[in-house]
Amino acid sequence: MASDSPESLMTLCTDYCLRNLEGTLCYLLDNETLRLHPDIFLPSEICDKLVNEYVELVKTDSIFEPHESFFTLFSDPRSTRLARIHLWEQIVQDQDLEAIRKQDLVELYLTNCEKLTAKSLQTLVLVKDFTFEGFSRLRFLNLGRLIEGVNVETLLRPLASLAALDLSGIQLNDVGFLTQWKDSLVSLVLYNMDLSEEHIQVIAQLRKLRHLDISRDHLSSYYKFKLTRRVLNLFVENLVSLTSLDISGHTMLENCTIPSMEEKMGQTSIEPAKSSIAPFRGLKRPLQFLGLFETSLCRLTHIPAYKVSGDKNEEQVLNAIEAYTEHRPEITSRAINLLFDIARIERCSQLLRALQLVITALKCHKDDKNIQVTGSAALFYLTNSEYRMEQSVKLRRQVIQVVLNGMESYQEVTVQRNCCLTLCNFSIPEELEFQYRRVNELLLNILNQSRQDESIQRIAVHLCNALVCQVDNDHKEAVGKMGFVMTMLKLIQKKLADKTCDQVMEFSWSALWNITDETPDNCEMFLNYSGMKLFLECLKEFPEKQELHRNMLGLLGNVAEVKELRPQLMTSQFISVFSNLLESKADGIEVSYNACGVLSHIMFDGPEAWGICEPHREEVVKRMWAAIQSWDINSRRNINYRSFEPILRLLPQGISPVSQHWATWALYNLVSVYPDKYCPLLIKEGGIPLLKDMIKMASARQETKEMARKVIEHCSNFKEENMDTSR
Repeated sequence: MASDSPESLMTLCTDYCLRNLEGTLCYLLDNETLRLHPDIFLPSEICDKLVNEYVELVKTDSIFEPHESFFTLFSDPRSTRLARIHLWEQIVQDQDLEAIRKQDLVELYLTNCEKLTAKSLQTLVLVKDFTFEGFSRLRFLNLGRLIEGVNVETLLRPLASLAALDLSGIQLNDVGFLTQWKDSLVSLVLYNMDLSEEHIQVIAQLRKLRHLDISRDHLSSYYKFKLTRRVLNLFVENLVSLTSLDISGHTMLENCTIPSMEEKMGQTSIEPAKSSIAPFRGLKRPLQFLGLFETSLCRLTHIPAYKVSGDKNEEQVLNAIEAYTEHRPEITSRAINLLFDIARIERCSQLLRALQLVITALKCHKDDKNIQVTGSAALFYLTNSEYRMEQSVKLRRQVIQVVLNGMESYQEVTVQRNCCLTLCNFSIPEELEFQYRRVNELLLNILNQSRQDESIQRIAVHLCNALVCQVDNDHKEAVGKMGFVMTMLKLIQKKLADKTCDQVMEFSWSALWNITDETPDNCEMFLNYSGMKLFLECLKEFPEKQELHRNMLGLLGNVAEVKELRPQLMTSQFISVFSNLLESKADGIEVSYNACGVLSHIMFDGPEAWGICEPHREEVVKRMWAAIQSWDINSRRNINYRSFEPILRLLPQGISPVSQHWATWALYNLVSVYPDKYCPLLIKEGGIPLLKDMIKMASARQETKEMARKVIEHCSNFKEENMDTSR
């Protein structure tokens, strides 16, 4: 089971401060520029956390608002000290580096920083008050995918303490300058650099290297360099401290493997002496990591490394996602696609690790379409019921967050479908309640698009329906104000125009039934947006659709419960329709029961409210009695009451005995068929005293009184059977 332990206090405080800078650390100068309060001093541990978490929030949280002047908070080392920071993509601009130029950094990552200009990076070196001389302790530097026009050798020359360097995606014909750090450089990353024999000779001189990455994206076509047995031998012989090597994506010019018969002998081993890759037999010890993703070598039996990235099995694929997510989305998306196949076809044996890695990738690359497509597809299979018991509440919430991020960032059909399908794997509304408003807004946005994919529309309506079922009235009112009622009616109108009664049509009416339950404002919206007109048209167009009729009548029952709205139902046309539906056998008793419920509330207003000539009130009352007497009291129901309040209000009155009888029948049926659920509810809501009072009323029918006594008896028996007799 994954841990549900809370975040550290440091993490929570950092997150809160970043989301409330003005209310905590800062004030606004001239209503636009952030300034640190003068009495604040922050050590590097806190400043590093603030900057790196800020970058993370900008990257991964679509509702987080970045501040243009954020980096100016760290312009004075006397009050804010930085040591290790990772800056990414569009988040960092020229003025941000300018702001932190006085900081004595130990570690600086500038990854995919496309808004940094060549001029500004040259300025780092050429201008006296803004030079890498100011970064004299800098030991870790990532300049991955640096734009063209920067003289890398000149830029790096002042960094005497450099221990780790990442030059991914930078094409350099001459890397001889790297030898100035041959006694200090322990990590060198040259991903996607087109290598040559000269590069290899320089690398072989960097004898302190512990991590070497010369991997490449094998789908890029411009690489001329091919790995050979001699090159691997050269690395093994010269780089004696090497613990991590990545040669992913490379094509081997010659066979580096041992004979097939020998390779298959014995149990799988990581001992160098048994290595299936011949040059690695010269290693003194197994490597900690060996990158072989998208090479044929990963499928060999004996690989001398504790951790291998590749595509042979789940372990190798997860290692690849873990190793490449942060800086190589193009590789990560293909690795996640392999994980998707594993989760879809086989059982994923490292579920929690797989989920966490996919979540991280989706958060890290929320604007990368390929990762969003493959990641959202993988999440669907990794969160299904088969794996549910292994997942903590915290982890499942993280999944929901990244799914909603994907829905916000991408209108692309595949991403939207994958995200909606993944949400269906959760208990709704319970597990989505912490993001209730956001998820409803996103689903309504999908349903309001002019051109819609049928499958997405069907899933989105299903989710909307589930979200407004079994939630409190405040939630329903809030969703109603978002345009929920109007959206559902528009879907119904479109289906009517197409003369189609499908799941979307039925789910839309069901959603309206749920959202209007004890919510007068939403009931009023239904009437104001021509809901009754659509009801009549659907009834006429689809006379045989029983579930549709049940959903529509259930909704109108909610409308009829609102006294102020009942006059709008008092028309000859509507009353005639409700009266005729009393005799319906559709969906068992449900349509007839709901039609009788609508009429019971209308009758409750008394004869003086009957403002129509046809049909006569007495005639409708007679049909209501006949309908109720035709129902089987043991009918199993397709209905779910959260409260009996609308039914109970029909008991203490003498204006409409038939309404009183309908309410009593409803209670008798529910406590008889579902005693565990409805006996406690009736007792809790004070129904027993109301029934006892009704029995004493002279106006109540004898058969109604008899039924009321049976309801009381059922509840009394239920209480006795469930009484705690333990001492």
